[in-house]
Amino acid sequence: MIELTITPPGHPLSGKVEPPGSKSITNRALLLAGLAKGKSRLTGALKSDDTLYMAEALREMGVKVTEPDATTFVVESSGVLQQPEKPLFLGNAGTATRFLTAAAALVDGAVIIDGDEHMRKRPIMPLVEALRSLGVEAEAPTSCPPVTVCGKGTGFPKGSVTIDANLSSQYVSALLMAAACGDKPVDIILKGEEIGAKGYIDLTTSAMEAFGAKVERVSNAIWRVHPTGYTATDFHIEPDASAATYLWGVELLTGGAIDIGTPADKFTQPDAKAHEVMAKFPHLPAEIDGSQMQDAIPTIAVLAAFNETPVRFVGIANLRVKECDRIRAVSLGLNEIRNGLAHEEGDDLIVHSDPSLAGQTVNASIDTFADHRIAMSFALAALKIGGIAIQNPACVGKTYPGYWKALASLGVEYTEKENAAEPQH
Repeated sequence: MIELTITPPGHPLSGKVEPPGSKSITNRALLLAGLAKGKSRLTGALKSDDTLYMAEALREMGVKVTEPDATTFVVESSGVLQQPEKPLFLGNAGTATRFLTAAAALVDGAVIIDGDEHMRKRPIMPLVEALRSLGVEAEAPTSCPPVTVCGKGTGFPKGSVTIDANLSSQYVSALLMAAACGDKPVDIILKGEEIGAKGYIDLTTSAMEAFGAKVERVSNAIWRVHPTGYTATDFHIEPDASAATYLWGVELLTGGAIDIGTPADKFTQPDAKAHEVMAKFPHLPAEIDGSQMQDAIPTIAVLAAFNETPVRFVGIANLRVKECDRIRAVSLGLNEIRNGLAHEEGDDLIVHSDPSLAGQTVNASIDTFADHRIAMSFALAALKIGGIAIQNPACVGKTYPGYWKALASLGVEYTEKENAAEPQH
């Protein structure tokens, strides 16, 4: 197992670092371009594990996807997804897995959507049940991937579905995108009005409209998707707001000035809301609701370790079903730095802030659980505390392959070494 240890810089970090393209938007745009007849050019795109899994899956379904440069995908499609010859393997890419599970209903034939050992622990049954209620044959024997979907190549047989999106807004986004490819309007109705990260639904409908779809907001809990299909288009992808949170954290913790190329108020992604909260450091609010900026919570939780007063994170239950149980992973990591630094109460996370940690040296090996966000967040703690080793640093390749190089460009020094011990999951 590889461990990466950062040497605390001891001075403000300043410079220019542009985050990579948005993972969320890139994977939406790739699928929509694959469902659109003609050639689409996606610029500013993220090239990472998650998006490359999506691109390869589209290729296996008969879509031509080329990569003329490091931030561009060119997608040429007949507008019809073909039955792949083998199961679609999507690693631990949650967006790709959920989106393609719904899109598989548009294929004439059976499609198996599968992933790695981590993805096989992530729930997908609410989406499978929604597809069944739409008249699509689908099954997931373990309630997690692998999923088998048997479509007839004609869209959803029925015109209305009620879905429980409490675990993930991606279920709703998946249904929305597939729904435009049928022969009748489809109403997607929330079971209750509870939904994780509603802002991601807005990202979805905005991208759909850019590719020619018509989505009508009937009420706060009902979307009506008209049977427009999609039109190929050129589409620019904004930088990743979740990635930006780490750079904002570097700036705040070291007292530096980092130009990320995009003002915080120009992002359309929900995680950009984190900027307003983080800007209050070292006087973060006593309670932070993470329901609408979930991927930013590990970043803010590590920042909270150096806050003047304790912070309780609420509305974060969905973090338990991400790439790992992020509530547990953050709690364990903070307690590895100093016993009692954090604890869990139900699905809340309480960080017992200790600004005196800055400047100390500890012996802490952070189990990232192969989760990119845990690795990138705890790198921030290592900017202020010596002796913190990040396990499996390569896992940042899921969404930000250039993360460690980005830190190095700001003057951060680190070493990597092989450690014989394996993390205990």
